[in-house]
Amino acid sequence: MHRPVGPLAYDCVKLIIVRDGSTILFSEFGQKPVRPGDVVLLGPNVLCGSEPEGHITVTTIYADTDYVIDQAFWRHAGILHDRLDARGFTEKVYSDPAQILRLGEHRTGMMMAWLDEMVALSLDGQFQRRFHRSQALWFAIMDVVTPYVRISPARLTPLQRARSRPVPPRTRRFAPLRREALLAREALHENVAHPWTPRELAETVRLSPQQLSRVFADA
Repeated sequence: MHRPVGPLAYDCVKLIIVRDGSTILFSEFGQKPVRPGDVVLLGPNVLCGSEPEGHITVTTIYADTDYVIDQAFWRHAGILHDRLDARGFTEKVYSDPAQILRLGEHRTGMMMAWLDEMVALSLDGQFQRRFHRSQALWFAIMDVVTPYVRISPARLTPLQRARSRPVPPRTRRFAPLRREALLAREALHENVAHPWTPRELAETVRLSPQQLSRVFADA
């Protein structure tokens, strides 16, 4: 880019890696210079403009907001109950709408080959066919960037602490499911409007209500 860019906002998370040149950025953090070695992180719907000092070359990654929240959910699955919790959690912890991360040229240099490959996949429209490679590149880049992202400590109010409940373990046993559990699920799906009782459902799969409760919970 050689010319100024007016304030623009996108409904996604933006990661801007500065490769060459310098510019003055205008955003929530005010007016700040960026140069090679810097990474700009913008939250969704955050205005940002720039005025290059001569020229600037960047690579920009546009990440769907729900996709980023889903990753936050699995990263913090030990303390989050569901994706609704994850949305509130990310809004509290990543409260800065715009950040300039000073990684340094050495660390950003580590990412250049990955960025070039992502750009090539994007230009060729290969994100769907090369989905897993795209994911691998994204995770490699975020592995370098994430330690520099500023976070805010999440503080619970006394009321929130009183209402909190333990999160079920996220570990997966990857064991075969009992046939009775599968049959119970199928019965529920096939007749959603039926007012099932535990005893009636247990009789359908030939178990006692107590056994069905245990088998179904385990599954």
